[in-house]
This record gives sequence, structure tokens and C-alpha cells, in this order.
Amino acid sequence: MTLALSIKVNDGIVLATDSATTITQPGANGSQFLNVYENANKIFHLHKGLPIGIITWGNGGIGNASIGTVIKDFRKKIMTEIFSDQPYTLESLSMQFKDYILPLYNEAYNGIQPQSRPFTGFTISGYSHNESQPEEWRINYESGDCNVTQLSSTQRTGASWSGQPEALNRLVKGYSTGLEQVLTMCGIERAKIGEIIKVADENLQTPFVIPSMPIADVIDLAEYFIDLTTKYVKYSPGIQSVGGPVEIASITKHEGYKWIKRKLYFNKSINMEG
Repeated sequence: MTLALSIKVNDGIVLATDSATTITQPGANGSQFLNVYENANKIFHLHKGLPIGIITWGNGGIGNASIGTVIKDFRKKIMTEIFSDQPYTLESLSMQFKDYILPLYNEAYNGIQPQSRPFTGFTISGYSHNESQPEEWRINYESGDCNVTQLSSTQRTGASWSGQPEALNRLVKGYSTGLEQVLTMCGIERAKIGEIIKVADENLQTPFVIPSMPIADVIDLAEYFIDLTTKYVKYSPGIQSVGGPVEIASITKHEGYKWIKRKLYFNKSINMEG
């Protein structure tokens, strides 16, 4: 588990994640937990010549390859195919990514029932060719299938998060992710529950994200959201599935992809090519 966060405003998008990664092993009765590590890379510059980033959550690898290796292999591939002066869309790039990882999943988990295969999600964020506003596309691999959906259009602003949602659901939306289950336990009909959730969404949310926010303030907000979730998970019963260093990147129209906070496992002074 993890917290993978994106915040979109008029000036661009900020991506932020923790560094915890949960390693599981598929089995006949579902995935078996192995360990949690706190130095995983979950934000990547998807094309070093273009304003596009990707964040990931869920299982930390595909077969024997880490998610980071898979993403960088894809990056190497598309950098020989897409150049900064060529037209491209984030939608087509997301479909390319889906077509790239799906065979890897199928090969890695061949012989394992689809419902027992580990879940992994991705969000590709940034600017399509000659677009003035960013957009986001989500790629989910679950139960043997890979789906691509638009998370936010060029017109929408706001925050989106995946992985461990409870803390931010309570803070931003004003209610727990368990609210629907509690209402069901009280005997409330499903249609009425949907109506209650809709009213809660319209009246309880705190508007942390304002479309005209400066990107520097969005960066501060993203770090606060990650820190809040880390501490919420730390002091809650269960596995410490969110933690480690916080990584943050911003993507804007004119500055492109910029690292704001980044961990390195090597010393830059003796690895100038790193």
C-alpha cells in the first residue's frame, strides 16, 4: 500500500508519494504479504523531453522486475519514438503504456487465477502536445485485466489520491471510507445511501485546492497530505504501509517536469552521471 497523490490547478500538476512499498506473493488463496520496504521509487519522469510524469501504487513489482524498472524500460522505448516537436496525446501514451505492461503481467502471473493476481495502479499526468492545461489518465491492473480511464480533463482541478485513502477521505471529504458500510448495517437502502453520499460530497468537503493557487503552495499542500497520511497509518493498528521519504515533483507548461524533493541511494558527488 502507499499514498499516491496528484493535485491539479491552473498552473500545473504536483505529484507526491511516500516511499513505502508492499511486496506480496500470489498464492492459491490470494496474495501473501511478504514485507514492506521504505525506499521505493514511485514517481517518475515518463519522458525526459516532455512534461509528463507517472505515479504508481499497489504491488511493488511485476514478476521479478520492480515497477521502477518496468517504467524506465517503457521510458527508454518511447523516447526513441516520440520527440518534443511531434504531436502526441496523454491518452495515446496511456494506451501505449497499457499495451506494454499487460503482456508482462500475463507472463509473470501465468497459471495464477486472475482474482489472485496482485493489484497495481498508475496515473500518467502532464500536458498533451500544444495543450495549455494538463490532464491525467489512470491505468489499473486488477483481476487479470488492465483498464485506462481519464482521471481529470484539462478543465478539472482538484486533488486525487490512491492507495491508503482513509486519512484524506476524512480530512478532505469529511467522512470515512467506511460510511457506506455503516449505513448498510443500519438497514438503509442502497439508493438512499447513494443519495446520502452525494449530499455529503456536496456539503462536507473542505476546499483545500483552489484553481488559481500558486504552484509553490500546491507543493506545500501535497507534502502536508502525505505527512498526515503517514502519521495516521503509523498510529493506527495494522501494517505500516505508508512511510519513508516523501518525494514530490511538479509539472508546469513552461518549466516542464521538475523534481522538488527526491531521494537518491547514491552519492551525487561520486556519481556525476547518475
